[in-house]
Amino acid sequence: MKARAHLYVSGLVQGVFFRSKTLTEASYRQVIGWVRNLPDGRVEAVFEGEREKIVEMINFCKKGPTLARVNKVEVLWEDYTGSFKSFSIR
Repeated sequence: MKARAHLYVSGLVQGVFFRSKTLTEASYRQVIGWVRNLPDGRVEAVFEGEREKIVEMINFCKKGPTLARVNKVEVLWEDYTGSFKSFSIR
């Protein structure tokens, strides 16, 4: 079943390769969407794909890459749009 999740990740998540590792993990799982840094220090991401793969991406974001220290992940489930062709860093 196709799904979409919109995430906001808080903590030490910028300057620790969070976006590049998210791109790698999403590509491996064939999840599409995007990830970007926000001015307030959080990382924002949108994932679309098979629901089980989206859950795997959420679980990745709860840990992040080795240097990250994730304090909170806010997950908003949204309607699948199919508007992406790949996963990108914005």
